[in-house]
Amino acid sequence: MGDEFVSERIITHEDQVAEGAAWLAENTDHFARLLEITGPLPLRRTPDGFGQLCSAIVSQQVSTASARAIRGRLETAGLMRPDTIAQADDDSLRACGLSRQKMRYLRALAASGIDFEALRTAPTPDVVATLTAVTGIGVWTAEIYAMFALGRADVFAPGDLALQEGARHLLGLEDRPKERALREIALQWSPWRAVAARGLWEYYHHVKGREGIL
Repeated sequence: MGDEFVSERIITHEDQVAEGAAWLAENTDHFARLLEITGPLPLRRTPDGFGQLCSAIVSQQVSTASARAIRGRLETAGLMRPDTIAQADDDSLRACGLSRQKMRYLRALAASGIDFEALRTAPTPDVVATLTAVTGIGVWTAEIYAMFALGRADVFAPGDLALQEGARHLLGLEDRPKERALREIALQWSPWRAVAARGLWEYYHHVKGREGIL
């Protein structure tokens, strides 16, 4: 990654989400109807940095309640920083509710030496490449991080099952689109793909009566 500032649209406030939603309603075939159902879309910004990725790893393949409990125990034990994770023994991490696999993932993240400040101005493909080089972080996690922790406006996470199912309902598709197909479909929502994702998650919530992401 270079030192030059990368000019990508960054979402920091609700009015920018509204701007993107208005663009989608005007320029695509389905989002006006979606917004009639969902109403205004949420900002959903999160902090960036090690702790956010630590939380993402903790949340893999567990319920929202379990993930929240494990994060709480890690925070209480002071184990949400690279130095403390690196120094913690297995018993301390296991006491917080971590599996052996997640211990390995968190230690890999702690040892990665990622410059989180530099990621704020790196091109999105570089962000994804940097994060997915760490054991335990896949493309979905990297794209979600770029979308919500970094506020990138034109990022999508087509591997997300809720987005796939939301798109199936919204677009009237017979089958749920796979990741590659949904990535192609999402091109029509550029340069506001992250707002489209927010819309599809909200739409999925209305259709299914449950949240699409943590």
